[in-house]
Amino acid sequence: MFFPEFFGDEAVARVGKEKLYRSTLEGYIPDGISPEDSAAMAAQFINSWASDRLFLEVAEAELSKSEMDVSKELEEYRISLLKYRYEQHYINERLDTSITPAEIRHYYEENPDKFILDAPLFKVRYMLIPEGSSAKEKIKKKMSSDNVEDVIQADSMAVSAAVRYVDRTDSWTDLKTLSLESGSDPATLLSSMKKSFIEVPSGEGNVFVAYVTDMVKKGSPAPIEYSTEKIKDIILSARKRQLVSGLERDLLKDARTKDKFEIL
Repeated sequence: MFFPEFFGDEAVARVGKEKLYRSTLEGYIPDGISPEDSAAMAAQFINSWASDRLFLEVAEAELSKSEMDVSKELEEYRISLLKYRYEQHYINERLDTSITPAEIRHYYEENPDKFILDAPLFKVRYMLIPEGSSAKEKIKKKMSSDNVEDVIQADSMAVSAAVRYVDRTDSWTDLKTLSLESGSDPATLLSSMKKSFIEVPSGEGNVFVAYVTDMVKKGSPAPIEYSTEKIKDIILSARKRQLVSGLERDLLKDARTKDKFEIL
C-alpha cells in the first residue's frame, strides 16, 4: 500500500479520516494556465472531492444493506464498458476510412433533404475599419470589383487602414460565423444587406463592412463542398454500425455453431 504522507506529499483537504493529497490535485490541473484559473480549478476539484465523500458517508449511514448493494449495477457497467472498448478496438482495426468523391456525390444526390439550410451561407470579403476612415469607401469599391488587381489593392490598402481584412470568397461562411465576426446579431446583419454589401456598427468606433460575392439562401440545399465533411462523418458512422452489426451477428453464429449458445 502506498502512503503519500511518507514521501512528503502534503494533504490539502480532509473528510473524516480520508485525505486529498497535493499530487492528486496537481494531476487534475493542466499546465500553462494562469494562477487565477489554477486556483479556481483547485477549489472546484477540492469541493467536488469533499462533496462526493460526504455524500458517501451519509449514504452508508442512511441506506439499508440491500440499497447499498451495487454489485448488479457494477457488473452491468463492466459488461457495457468492456463491450464498448472491444467494439472500438474491432472498428479501429477494420474500418475503411477512405471515401471517394464519387461516394460523397452519390450520398449528396440521394439525400437532398439532409442538406437543407436553416440559415444562409456566404462567400464574402469583409473588413473591420474605423467608421471615420477616409479609406473606407475606396476599399469598398476595390473589394467589390471583378478585377483581380483591384481586389489585391483592397487587401493592400486594408493593411494600414483597417483593423482586420478577410477574404473568404474561396469557401462558404455560415451566418452565425459572420455574425460573430461582425459583433452584430444575425437578424441585424441580414436586414442591413443592400446590393451585396453589409455594413453595421461593430463597437469601439469601428464598422463591419462585407461584400458578398455569392450566397445560398435559407431553405436551399447547402453546396456539396460545404457538406463534404458532414457527408464523410455520416458515411463513416454507417460503416461503423455495419461493422458492429456484423460482429454481433458473427459472434452469435459462431456461438451456436460451437454449441456455446442456445435459446431454451
